[in-house]
Amino acid sequence: MNLTANQARLPRQVLTGEVWPAVSDRHAYRVDPDGRPFVLPGMGAVTLEVHCGDPATGYASDHLEPGASVRHRDPAANHALQFLTCIGNVVHVASGPATGAAGHVIGQHAYVLVDFPDAALAVMGPGDQVTVTAVGQGLALADHPAIVVKNCDPGLLERMPGGTTADGRLEVHVAARVPAEAIGAGAGMISEYANTDLMGAYAGLGEDLSLGLESLRIGDVVCLTDSDHRYGRGYRAGYLTIGVISTGQCMLFGHGPGPSTLMSGPAEAFSIVDDASANLVSWLHPWAAAPLAGETDDDTS
Repeated sequence: MNLTANQARLPRQVLTGEVWPAVSDRHAYRVDPDGRPFVLPGMGAVTLEVHCGDPATGYASDHLEPGASVRHRDPAANHALQFLTCIGNVVHVASGPATGAAGHVIGQHAYVLVDFPDAALAVMGPGDQVTVTAVGQGLALADHPAIVVKNCDPGLLERMPGGTTADGRLEVHVAARVPAEAIGAGAGMISEYANTDLMGAYAGLGEDLSLGLESLRIGDVVCLTDSDHRYGRGYRAGYLTIGVISTGQCMLFGHGPGPSTLMSGPAEAFSIVDDASANLVSWLHPWAAAPLAGETDDDTS
């Protein structure tokens, strides 16, 4: 986007975390919307062969987290990791067989979610240390004061198509528009943490529960209608939120593939363009693409 913003004034900080193992509890089973119990893989660990651009739905999984799920052992440091990392931030592996590999943050959930090349993911494991070059919180658009930006690396914003239109609105390209009735778990939470789950976003629920979102992909930029994420997450008619699908298939009722917040404001402040290619894969891939903010020419995988 060709925009006037304050990216030159944003500090960069190096944060640390580690790849977290998959976790469960002694009850094991959860229950789907029709009362059927299940035990499926999902949150935590390293998820292979699911990347930006791949389907978000259709997997035998619950709360699927693509790539590496990262957090910090210290609760306060983990909150800082969640709050300060932004979509598009560069992440380097700092220990283990994949040391030196580079990836990018694609969203927040219970963990910070990082997409790496398959070659790196294949040799990564729980306990491997990573560093995140965090930059983006505090990003503000000088010509669009009504729009609040959240969780967005300024380099990612520069790569996204769109910008200020002739009538002063912000043009944003989206792969899908999400109706307010699809918004489930995550409403009521702060918008720098985790994401918002979308109900009715996967096949097999039947016509009574489907909202036509079965084709969502990991990394899709989406528009959430009547949704205000400026200072939390909630329903507000006449507002909209731009997010990135960062998680995949969920089986719990009220849950589903979830977008992490990028920006939010009054609907009249935006000009939304439907664009099937509006996905992080267009700007963060291939892995040899020009570096984002925080990267150097030495960042390789």
